Amino acid sequence: MFTIEHEFDATVITLVDEGSAPLHEDVKVEAFEDCVAIEQLDARTDRVMRIVLSPEQLRDLAAALDLPEGIYQLRPAGK
Repeated sequence: MFTIEHEFDATVITLVDEGSAPLHEDVKVEAFEDCVAIEQLDARTDRVMRIVLSPEQLRDLAAALDLPEGIYQLRPAGK
């Protein structure tokens, strides 16, 4: 399950783990104009862990999810 909320300066997506036990903490994705932040509570330390990706890193991650093992570099079309 997931939710999508549009705030003033970001789109916030929350991913809820509905898989089999043990379940993981919710993942919060905040998409800003210049970056995407991903947060998840680490239950062992009771601290929120945060990763910030540039738009290019997010593009590369999305592409990598559908590619086989290897080294890749995305280039603009026509180059």
